[in-house]
Amino acid sequence: MEKYSYRINYFLRNAAGVLVVLATSLGLAAQAQPAKTPAAPPDVLVLSDGDTLHGKFVSEIAGKVTFHSESLGDVTLGWDKIKELHTSQKVGVLEGPVGGKGKQAIANVPTGTIDVSDGKLTVNAEGAPATVPLAKAQYVMDADVLRKQALSRPGFFAGWNGAATAGATVVASTTDQYTFAGALALVRTVPVAQWLDARNKTLFALNESYGKITQPEYSYPATAPATGNVLVPASVTKSSIFHAGAERDEYFSPRVYVLAQVAFDHNYAQDLQLQQIYGGGFGWTMVKKPNQEFDLKGTVQFEKQGFIPDTGIMNQNLIGSTFSATYLLHVKKVTYSQGLAYIPAYNMMSAYSANETNTVAFPAFKNLSFSLGTLDSYLNNAPFGATSSTPPTKPNSFQFTMGLTYAIKSKY
Repeated sequence: MEKYSYRINYFLRNAAGVLVVLATSLGLAAQAQPAKTPAAPPDVLVLSDGDTLHGKFVSEIAGKVTFHSESLGDVTLGWDKIKELHTSQKVGVLEGPVGGKGKQAIANVPTGTIDVSDGKLTVNAEGAPATVPLAKAQYVMDADVLRKQALSRPGFFAGWNGAATAGATVVASTTDQYTFAGALALVRTVPVAQWLDARNKTLFALNESYGKITQPEYSYPATAPATGNVLVPASVTKSSIFHAGAERDEYFSPRVYVLAQVAFDHNYAQDLQLQQIYGGGFGWTMVKKPNQEFDLKGTVQFEKQGFIPDTGIMNQNLIGSTFSATYLLHVKKVTYSQGLAYIPAYNMMSAYSANETNTVAFPAFKNLSFSLGTLDSYLNNAPFGATSSTPPTKPNSFQFTMGLTYAIKSKY
């Protein structure tokens, strides 16, 4: 018994020691853990009808305020619908685009919590509060986002915005017909933020419209019974319009930039096998606002035109220019874009061309929208192309498309 009693006492003494060490360690660990920072109170948005939302202020751009609440998600309203706004987070307020780079760009931007009432926005900045009329507050955003946009630079695969569009038609009847239209347009501006003057911009565009109508072989009785049936061979009618292009802009002032561009075009209806353009020039952003932008561009370029064989026209090597204008407008829930281009050739004055595009997009669901578009192109030196079996080629080509568009939005 004494032997077992000794072992029991030895076990209890060691277990007690282990428990003391464990308790001491847990106590020290608890003391070492920093106290949890209390969560910031929610931002408060008071609507003009008296309703109040609690959540997080996201941003304000050109008079449109985006506010996130747990019950409603993201809500976008104009200042005329808002009576009061109070934030607990620090934000930056800008009255328009700012110049400079890095810290210079945001050195004079008032930053702090904000209070909005009676048509005025008050920034509770360190030192003295700053008051800005709502009509002049073009950009309001989280202070951390402001620093990120001003001080960092996205990688090449980040910061892209644009749209992808697709539409199709299929008919199976006496004749079989199908048409497919697709387009991709991407723009990457550095810095990404609209409120910073651009340093460079990269544009990429790709679109294709392809159609085919097939008339199967058939026969019908001849007028004279002795001759039997008349056999009509199968026929195929195709249409194909393709464009791919890229452009790089380098800004040396807030509105003026030097550019380099490349473009490739194919139009089966105009007997144009491939047109290649390589050029460079200058551009001017004539209008730049949060809801619209208008650019004028002019280049000097080398142009090579290759036509479909057996059309009776030689391939052309041309020296010319592209004079173009592009316009983009956001109005409420509608986005409209237009592009015009005139392409003369200096060593062959008859080999000029022109094109015009229009696109209107209406929102449908989240990032999806319904779009309508036109493409009108003119090629003055298109081959005549008239034979015993084909009609003459028209220099003008017009295309109308409808489809669904998916908005590609940068998360940077």
